[in-house]
Amino acid sequence: MSAIREALGNLPDAVFADLLVSDDAYLFVVDVPGVTRETIDVRVEDSHLVVEARRAKETPSEFRYVTEERSLFLDVDVPLPPDAGEEGSASVEHGVLEVRVPRRGAPHDIPIED
Repeated sequence: MSAIREALGNLPDAVFADLLVSDDAYLFVVDVPGVTRETIDVRVEDSHLVVEARRAKETPSEFRYVTEERSLFLDVDVPLPPDAGEEGSASVEHGVLEVRVPRRGAPHDIPIED
């Protein structure tokens, strides 16, 4: 888990991310303001969670930038824990991305047949 903590700690200051864990899954939560489902790509690649996102910024025609500090692109590459699965699910709503990755070998009930 220290590699994950280090990777999350090395994200730019403008990127806010959390890692949560349960008995059966990991949940990565990343703030992605201005990003939509159409402008984000999330995948597991070589035991890493890779998030690539972009947001459109519209500037009114009568204005020009003096300073620009809100990045148009977000690239996150976080190593997954050794027991993380290769499949997962993701959603983005109100500028928050949630990626759920199941844990391999997670405890589960075994039904008893008659």
